[in-house]
Amino acid sequence: MTLDSAPAMATARAHVTSPAGAVFAIPEGGRLVFGRGPDADVIIPAGRGLSRRAGVISAVAGGAWIANISRTHALYAEGDGYRVRLPRMDDIADASDGGEPSKGWFLRHGTALVGSRGMLDEGVPLRLVVAGPGGASAEPADDQDRPDGDATLLPFYLDPNTKLFFVALLWCRPWLVDPARGSPLPRTPEIARAALQVTDAHHEIECFDNDAAFRDRLSARVGEHLKVLRRKLTDRGLVRPGVRLSDEVAVGALIESGIITTSDLGRLADPAWCSRQEDLWWTPVV
Repeated sequence: MTLDSAPAMATARAHVTSPAGAVFAIPEGGRLVFGRGPDADVIIPAGRGLSRRAGVISAVAGGAWIANISRTHALYAEGDGYRVRLPRMDDIADASDGGEPSKGWFLRHGTALVGSRGMLDEGVPLRLVVAGPGGASAEPADDQDRPDGDATLLPFYLDPNTKLFFVALLWCRPWLVDPARGSPLPRTPEIARAALQVTDAHHEIECFDNDAAFRDRLSARVGEHLKVLRRKLTDRGLVRPGVRLSDEVAVGALIESGIITTSDLGRLADPAWCSRQEDLWWTPVV
């Protein structure tokens, strides 16, 4: 991709400024690849912690999609009040999609800084600007407030002291324990029974094993939490629109985005945290 002409610059909704100050317009349907390799559209000097082909910024209907296309290096998107680690390309999950990354970050309009941690910390990232509806400038004046959350999808955060976090942690646990991801992921009834075990709910375990109605009700509650997690992943732009949100894709996004981490496994052995979850869960099921 070469530097676009002035007319194109005026009509494109997405523009990227390189660390060297070159400005690139990306028309809707277009894409810009950046990295330290000679075949990248925007070449970043070596020593910046990037792969030869590090990331891609695509202009799509309604905004811009930022994705990490490296299988080895981390990439970040930073905006007003957030810094998001973009998941690395998954050899298995992305192979079925023609080599395109299935997870990333969606910017509806506004500004995002993109690059390695070093590029962001040193103040030399790529700068992505997506114009608002009608082509209006996306950047507010210094004395104006930013739009009320409409410009950028907010980062996905789970409060550890919630049932939703507990379900997400149990869902991700096999792959947190086995980084090679050879272990199968638990299905809804298995997550429900694991929740009983972690909270030492012995009476409920007996009911779960012997009372089909109880088992179905509890599994349905867990299933609703899994639906919420899938919807949040989609709403926050962590999975590209149109990608089938299988268990493997969803759990991969939760782990690779740092929403659920290996350190969270320690909570399962924390009596205070487990007691809090017990209080949340084991009210009478009706």
